[in-house]
Order: sequence, then structure tokens, then C-alpha cells
Amino acid sequence: MSMFSTLLDAGSGLAQAGRYLGQSMRLMVGLPEYDTYVAHMEATHPGQPMMSYEAFFRERQEARYGGAGKRGGCC
Repeated sequence: MSMFSTLLDAGSGLAQAGRYLGQSMRLMVGLPEYDTYVAHMEATHPGQPMMSYEAFFRERQEARYGGAGKRGGCC
């Protein structure tokens, strides 16, 4: 294995780690993954209507924090 291919492998590993870290950070702070949703819908539910980003974000926020009529939190 050449030094160049070793560096490429290390770089792709770092890039992959960066993607995982970014995804983990977004999930920790509650930012939904619209691109993941779109990929899932295209792969497993082709032909079905897909939510817009705004509708997807609203649905994820309601699922996480509760929708109208639901009380959560301390107050």
C-alpha cells in the first residue's frame, strides 16, 4: 500500500467521522435530518407524497416537544 493511498484512506475515515459527529451534534440539539428523511422516502416509499422541509421540521418539533393541547416542561 502506497503512502498516498494510506493518506486517502485516513482522509476518508476522518471525513466519515466528521459526518457522524455532525449528525450526532444535530440530533443532540434537536435538529431533524431532512436529507435522511428524503433518502428514506425515496428508497422505501417511492411515489408517496413527501413533506416539505417546513412541514417536516414542524412535525419533528411537535413529536419532540408536544403539539397543541399537550403540556410539557415545568410550567
